[in-house]
Amino acid sequence: MKRLTPAFALLLCASAWSAPPTLTSLRVIHSLTREESGLSLPVAFEATVTYYDNSGGTDLFVQDGGVAIYVYAKPGAGLVPGDRVMVRGRTRSDFRPDVVGEQITLLRHGVPPEPIPASFGQLIRGDLDCMRVSVRAKVRSADLVIAQSEPSVYLRLVMDGGSLDAMVVGHDQRVLRQNLDATVEVTGVAAAKLDSKMQLTGILIEVPKLSDVKVLQGPTTDPQELPITPIDEVLSGYDVQDRSRRVRTRGTITYYEPGAALVLQNASKSLWIATQFQGSLRVGQVVDVTGFPDSRDGYLTLTWGEIDETPLQAPVVAVSADANQLASGQYAFDLVSVEGRVIASVRGATQDEYVLESNGRLFSAIFRHPEGEALSLQPMKPIAVGSRVHVTGICTLEYGSDPLGAPVAFNVRLRSFEDIGVIAQPSWLNVRNLVPLLGLLLLAVIAVGARGWILERRVRRKTGELAEHIEAEAEMERRRSRILENINAGRPLTEILEQITALVSSKLGGAPCWCQTAIVGRIGHPVSSTEKSKVLHQDIQSHSGKSHGQILTSLPESLGSAAKVLDALSIGAWLCTLAIETRGLYTDLIHRSEFDLLTDVCNRFSLHRQLEALIEEASKNARSFGLIYIDLDRFKQVNDENGHLVGDLYLQEVALRMKRQLRPEDMLARLGGDEFGVLVPNIPDRAKVEEIALRLEHCFDEPFLFDGYRLDGAASVGIAVFPDDGTTKDSLLNAGDAAMYRAKNAKTGGVGDRCRNEDK
Repeated sequence: MKRLTPAFALLLCASAWSAPPTLTSLRVIHSLTREESGLSLPVAFEATVTYYDNSGGTDLFVQDGGVAIYVYAKPGAGLVPGDRVMVRGRTRSDFRPDVVGEQITLLRHGVPPEPIPASFGQLIRGDLDCMRVSVRAKVRSADLVIAQSEPSVYLRLVMDGGSLDAMVVGHDQRVLRQNLDATVEVTGVAAAKLDSKMQLTGILIEVPKLSDVKVLQGPTTDPQELPITPIDEVLSGYDVQDRSRRVRTRGTITYYEPGAALVLQNASKSLWIATQFQGSLRVGQVVDVTGFPDSRDGYLTLTWGEIDETPLQAPVVAVSADANQLASGQYAFDLVSVEGRVIASVRGATQDEYVLESNGRLFSAIFRHPEGEALSLQPMKPIAVGSRVHVTGICTLEYGSDPLGAPVAFNVRLRSFEDIGVIAQPSWLNVRNLVPLLGLLLLAVIAVGARGWILERRVRRKTGELAEHIEAEAEMERRRSRILENINAGRPLTEILEQITALVSSKLGGAPCWCQTAIVGRIGHPVSSTEKSKVLHQDIQSHSGKSHGQILTSLPESLGSAAKVLDALSIGAWLCTLAIETRGLYTDLIHRSEFDLLTDVCNRFSLHRQLEALIEEASKNARSFGLIYIDLDRFKQVNDENGHLVGDLYLQEVALRMKRQLRPEDMLARLGGDEFGVLVPNIPDRAKVEEIALRLEHCFDEPFLFDGYRLDGAASVGIAVFPDDGTTKDSLLNAGDAAMYRAKNAKTGGVGDRCRNEDK
């Protein structure tokens, strides 16, 4: 089943990064946060297909090296499990990071990866999301469903720990129906069933073909041969073993129906709780609730709720939404407010209902009668049909929603009659008032005609003034658009700030304007110290609350109101913040992609890229360069005996010492773990590389001291020289790595890593 992300846009970042680096590792893509994957980063990676529905679907699951991901693919790719493909596209934020496939190329045919035997606990925690798995379960039902005009078989399964579903591509339902209550092994891809809030509500196994459902043990009885059970005795077959764990949650009460249910809300999360509690609770009170998790009709619930009151109060402010937003399901069980027009009102035996219309959708505002008050109810709040009302309450769904689903029917649960208020009475424009209305309209026409000739000259005079004003505003908007385009294109920050100060100056009739920031200093045209004027300024605030600096303007001291000036400065400050923080985000992302975060030296990706550039340059100009491989001796012992904190400090100090032994043009990179590499360009001969390698070995001569620990370190070093030891990236890397291991193996009784605690 296809999964779709909620609307998640970081416009600031998306407009700023003109050329973010392409991610080529499936593991790196899988490790992105939801915010990072929502930046639409370019990707290009190889992986093996584990699921694709060739009947017209767009769901593609791929896996590589123990990591799997979902790809939104174009229909008609003609792929089968086991195909090795190259996927090019962009990242997208979802329950887990996934990819929108723009180009999918078949590389070769193969076999799919071995499925992982999965437990229910692993599946419901999302540990194996998108992975190819196998589960052993009992078939509860097998039904034919139609998805995108193509038939499939939908299985409901129960296994040790809980129930799950499986969607099998194909339509031979009879084979599966004959195996109801059979124990089967299902092999497919573990996909998450999500609600409209991107919350996990269940597990769906995507099965590419019927042969992936293997019967391990057939049913003991044919369902068609079961004896007829009287209707009033069907419960005799009920037998459930429930091992669900009790969980505890906390939130603010937004709805309470004694003996039936209450709703908790915490920030943007809300939860429906079924409970028999009938004590005195207040809306706005913070409570702790324990109960058992469940998924009913496609949304999360907590059943058998037990309430523990707290003295805390945290009233929740209702979210203002329209009917289309509520029908999407994204505000399920949230405290909301919505407007609508009353179509009908009905008093029922258990509830009062107002049927409303808004944005072409019908929904009901429902007030449940308190239990035991059926004979002494307060009168229903009278609201005339046609009135426009404002309703506040809990958004409930008639049935569950998911990110792909169409809009669903919803209701609003009222806490009291105060939750519905009249905004406007029904229109008086009706047949009974038509004759007086026509008379008033006739008088209005006469009045308009009498005043027309007076207004004509005024209109002509104002038209010219308005045209000039519109043209001036249009020019300002064009200049602001160019500034935003330059921010998006990554133009120099000083150039953009200069344009912003010029824009503010133009809005103020040419008054001097400049900005002062810690990043680029003073930009613009400040007033001279000899001029008599007053200076107004606006802070350039960052999103974190800190100030980037100020934008200032100078105006004559005779100026009266400063409202127009402050408005112009506010626009300029906002544009400055956008430009500064966009550049900061782009710079930070580039640094993270090219440098090792622990040692602040280059990472493997940067070294490989520079190595390819050196090979190309050296091949053209007949030059030579060296590659040095460094592997720390007995580094695992440091971590095992002293902990990873000491190991990290050791790596940082090693990187610092090695950098001091290198020339400015040399490049040091951490390749991973305790391995480092150095690129030595422009060397006359191998001796120069050996000299630098010897200096790197000698930087371990002095002991490493930090926080009461003394560590005597050592390393094994190997070198490779272009073109003597190789002319390609892989051959040079292999030669350097092999040389390092020869040096390590040649050590007999060499210096290891020894660390001891010393008294300070």
